[in-house]
Amino acid sequence: MAVLKFRVYWEEDDAIYRDVLVKHSQNFAELHQIILRAFEFDQKHDATFFRSNDTWQRGREISKEVYEKEYKAPPLLMEDTAIGTEIIDTNQHFIYLYDFVKSWSFLIELIQVIKNADADMSLDYPMVSRIEGVGPMQYGTKGLLGEKFADIEEKYDLAEAKEGFGQEGEEEDASDDSDEEDSEDTEGEDNNQDNESGSEFFEGEAF
Repeated sequence: MAVLKFRVYWEEDDAIYRDVLVKHSQNFAELHQIILRAFEFDQKHDATFFRSNDTWQRGREISKEVYEKEYKAPPLLMEDTAIGTEIIDTNQHFIYLYDFVKSWSFLIELIQVIKNADADMSLDYPMVSRIEGVGPMQYGTKGLLGEKFADIEEKYDLAEAKEGFGQEGEEEDASDDSDEEDSEDTEGEDNNQDNESGSEFFEGEAF
C-alpha cells in the first residue's frame, strides 16, 4: 500500500493550491470529497474527473454518476474506481470539474508517492496536508475579516454603536444650531446697542 500526494490547483490561479494525501486504494469519490473540503466547497453539485496529460488535455471521465450527455467512451464511476488503478506514471495528471453550471475547474498533479514503510498509516486519510493562497468563494465574495468580523460585531454590538454615533452627531448638530442662534441673538443685541448709541450721537442733526 502507498500514499499518494496530489497538488490541486485552482485553474484560474496556480498560486492557489491544496496538497492532499490519499491511499492508493481509496476511490475517486473520496478524492472528490477531500478536494471540496480543502477548498471549503459544499458537496451539493455534480462533478467529474478527467484523465489528463502534461498539456492538460481531457481524456476519459471518472464521473460521480452517468449524466445525460454524450461521452466519447463510457465514464468510469468514482465510487467503483480506485485511484491507484488510474496512475500510469509518477507525474500523473487529472482535471476535476465541479458544478457544471459554475464550471469550477481544478488541475491535479501527482507530486509524490510515499511507500507504505515511509507513510504514517495512523493518520486519517484522505487529508489536506498543505494550503497555499486564499481560495475562491463558492458563493458570493468573502470579506477581509470573514467570520471573525461577525464575532467581533456580535461581541461589541456594532449596530448599537453605530446608532450611538448617530445620536451623538445629532446632539452635536443641535448644539451647533443653538450656538448659531445664540450668535445671531448676540449680534442682534450688539446691533441694537450700536443703533441706540448712534441715535444719541446724531441726535438733533438732520441729513
